[in-house]
This record gives sequence, C-alpha cells and structure tokens, in this order.
Amino acid sequence: MTKCKFGLTLTNRGVLTGASSIEDMLWLAKRADQDEVWDSLWVGDSLLAIPRIDSIALLGGLALQTQRVRLGVACCSSTPLRPALQLAYQWASLDTLSNGRMIFCACQGGTESGGRFKEEYQAFGIDISSRMRRMEEAIEIMRLVTTEDEVSYHGEFNHFDQVTIRPNSVQHPLPIWVIANPAPNHKKYRERSLRRVARLGDGWMVTVQPPEIVAEYLAEIRTYAEQERRQLPADFEVAVYYHVNVNDDYEAAMTETKRYLDEYYTEDYSREFVDMWAAVGPVERCIAKIQKFIDAGATTITLRLSGYDQQKQYERVTNEVLPALV
Repeated sequence: MTKCKFGLTLTNRGVLTGASSIEDMLWLAKRADQDEVWDSLWVGDSLLAIPRIDSIALLGGLALQTQRVRLGVACCSSTPLRPALQLAYQWASLDTLSNGRMIFCACQGGTESGGRFKEEYQAFGIDISSRMRRMEEAIEIMRLVTTEDEVSYHGEFNHFDQVTIRPNSVQHPLPIWVIANPAPNHKKYRERSLRRVARLGDGWMVTVQPPEIVAEYLAEIRTYAEQERRQLPADFEVAVYYHVNVNDDYEAAMTETKRYLDEYYTEDYSREFVDMWAAVGPVERCIAKIQKFIDAGATTITLRLSGYDQQKQYERVTNEVLPALV
C-alpha cells in the first residue's frame, strides 16, 4: 500500500480575516519544506468572490522560499475567469521558478454559497453558465502549450495560432488535477463531473464529502475511465481537501474551527458540517478521522490549520498527528 502524502494549505485569505499573517505563511512554508512529513504546500484561490492574496503571485514567492515541497493551488476556482493562454504561460513560469514542483488543480468555481461568485462573474463580463467548458479548455491549453511548440487551438472560448510558450515548464506536461464535489443524490451532475475527472485528470481533488462517498466516487471514476478507454496514470492522485484543529478540549477545538470557517467563507456552518469537513479535538480523534480517508483511497490529504495560532497548530499536527498515520 502506497503511503499517503500530506499537504499543508496556507491561509492566504486569513491575512484579511485575522487568522494569519504574511509572517505566519512564510514561517509555515519554510518549516514544511524542512519537515519531510509534509510533501506539498497549497494556497487558496479566488479573485473577487472570496478576497485573498492572489494565488499566482503568492506561489511565485513560495517557489523562491522553498526547495523541496511541491506547490499547488487548492483549488483554482478562478480557472474559468483567467485567460487560458495567459494562465498557461504563468503556470509554466511558476514551474520554471520552482524547478518542476507545480501542481495545477482545475476548478470551475462556485455559484451559490461560500462567496460572491455570481457578482464576480458579472464583474468580469463572463456568463457563469460557461464556466465548466472554459475550465475544460484551460486544461487542454495548459497541456498543449507545455508539450509542444508552434501550437494552435480553436475552441468555443479560446482561439490562437502558432503559439510557443517561453520559458516552458520543467514538467512536460504539467500535472493537472481536476476537482469534483458533486452532491451524492444529484445523479446527472455526479456522473458528468466524475466523468470529467476520468477524462481529463492526472488526479482528482475532493472536499466536503465523507470517506465512504470518496470511496464510491473513486470507484465510479475508474469505471468511467474504462468507458472512455483511458488508462488512468499509475500515479493518479486522489487528494482530499480537509481541515484540522488539534486541541485536547474538543469543544474548544470545535468552537474555534467553526468561527474560523465561518469567517473564511462568510457562512454560518452547522456543527455537523464542520465536523465532517475538519478533524477537530484530541490527537487520537484527529488521527482516526484522517485515517478514514486514507482507507477510502486518498493518496494525498491537504490540511488547512483551522485555528488562530497557526504555529502552535503546525507543531501539534506535524509532531503528534501525521507520524501516526499510514
């Protein structure tokens, strides 16, 4: 059984909510780069819907502050809003800066909860109903321009001829994971989104789903890949986007995590939802909850420290939780 890898998600929105600071993020990034229990660093993304430090700008800085960890955006919800060719150029440059450590996680963005997404699309003059196809074209373009020179592309939203990206990426092509979080009871959307992962993804990222649903979805992705006559890569990634707050006092951990997530996403989440989306409480409880995702097939679990003392949480997760996981 392949050992699960762990990614640390930095809180680049937290600098606006008071949950973190630039100094915190740099401290965490450098420590995670030194502590080999961490495989990757991640930052969040949106443009106007949920304001934060821009993901691409931040990743450029992190590429120069670190040497070992892989770097990614979890997830790039602005994929449909950013010009696809420009995004490919920027990501190739990041891969050069990092010496081939970048992971792109494509996302179609939201529409209803957790941010002002409709207003965001209106501000950019883009029809929100086009976001899925725009994301697909961005994936196709990123792969095309990082594997070939003098390429042309003519899609529904993107058109260009004889384009060569310089500097090109170190990785050919760039690894691209696709996010999919369909509601289990929404049969049509469930199949469409998971089939997209099977068709386009080097990996899959999922969030706000319990372990048993993650296992179900993974089995369906493998079935759809067979139907699409696609052999999934041997290193196909199954990434779970998750939160953690270690505290010997469960109620204190739950209260702090709910406050953190409510402020981060401008929502009023129920305690039940928070308990599904985060491992909170004593060390043993956090270990058990994370282990269930590993048992469900996760190959990478990204963890955002959902507390206001980021450095203390880092020490507890790094030294007490992760070493116990298989």
